[in-house]
Amino acid sequence: MSLPGAGNGRPRRGPLPLTWLYAPGDRPEVVRKALGSGADVVIVDLEDAVAPDRKAYALDATAELLSDTPPVPVHVRIHTPLDIPVLASLPGLGGLRLPKVTHASDIHRINELAPGLPLYPLLENALAVEQAYAIATAHPAVRGLCLGEADLRADLGVREDSGLDWPRSRIVVAARAASLPPPVQSVHPDIGDLEALAAGCARGRALGFLGRAAIHPRQLPVIERAYLPTPQEVDAARAVVEAAGADRGALALADGRFVDAAVVAGAHRVLALAERTV
Repeated sequence: MSLPGAGNGRPRRGPLPLTWLYAPGDRPEVVRKALGSGADVVIVDLEDAVAPDRKAYALDATAELLSDTPPVPVHVRIHTPLDIPVLASLPGLGGLRLPKVTHASDIHRINELAPGLPLYPLLENALAVEQAYAIATAHPAVRGLCLGEADLRADLGVREDSGLDWPRSRIVVAARAASLPPPVQSVHPDIGDLEALAAGCARGRALGFLGRAAIHPRQLPVIERAYLPTPQEVDAARAVVEAAGADRGALALADGRFVDAAVVAGAHRVLALAERTV
């Protein structure tokens, strides 16, 4: 199956991803629409979004879809490691989402099946959260951590959303300590409540997440707006960078703000994010 925008399989240098759209693997027409939705990354789901009696079809349909290089990066959330031999050598596969990872040894087993392929473990229970740093540093193939919040919520018996703030902070710290990118927020399951989505994104950004997974294209612009710096933040960051110049020491701006190397580094991150560059 030929995909619009399919290339020669070479790695692409694209914008810093903020939106990650899930699409069910047993509905290839939905996956194709997702590829044109404006999402930075599309995640083809072979796990929760697919009924048990359609798993085999979903795997075959995904393999056909990824036989060409798609117009945006595509990751696959596998159902079982048995999916990997079918997927690993496909030119359109950009990474694997690994459900229910609990130990570093899980990463080693997966990497043996798909050496060198980017891996994104999903931490979905209390044990996985406790092992977050070990999982993050298990192998260089690990490129990011994610929380599976629905399963984690059930495992912990958490009723209020704020009850997940500690596990969220835990994986933000683990990712940073492992020199990985900031984690991507888990999905907001109510596609009709965009105000709650925006509020949740603001909370996630405050906790140190960068971007969010989505289950419907209408969620994408809300997520992008929430995670891009405001014009005021960009202006403030530019003022810090310009004032710092070549001076690597601490200084005070005219408005009284104290600036040191850490503040300057943060300002550079804001400007890079505003330009959506890696």
